[in-house]
Amino acid sequence: MGDVIYWILLFVIFALVVYILYLKKKIDFEVEKRIGEMKESIRKNALDKSRSVIKGKISEHIAPFMDDFDYNASDARFLGSPVDYVVFDGMGEEAEDIKVVLADVKTGKSNLSSIQRKIKKAVEEGRVVWKTVKLD
Repeated sequence: MGDVIYWILLFVIFALVVYILYLKKKIDFEVEKRIGEMKESIRKNALDKSRSVIKGKISEHIAPFMDDFDYNASDARFLGSPVDYVVFDGMGEEAEDIKVVLADVKTGKSNLSSIQRKIKKAVEEGRVVWKTVKLD
């Protein structure tokens, strides 16, 4: 009788080991599948973001030639950072009064950066100064 119980226990242990190995294989397969899906999602998001950034950069450079740009393209000077343009509105017509405009181009869902918000506030509060620097 003791031999029968021994063989039954041995068989049950063997069956459990086989089942555990099967579950491990199944879990490994699911994990690899999920990792593959996540990698693909990350790649897609990176490409979408890259396309968005490239479109934004292109838009920044062609903005003065678009109908939505309220100023003469020849009056605009591209900086790129921290704002895209300094516009000397009226310079092209050699007007008596020129208005200086800091302009930033935004596309899609983009918003002003924190430094751009600070610059905007400084302009709105009149904290803008002219300084002539003479070098010897």
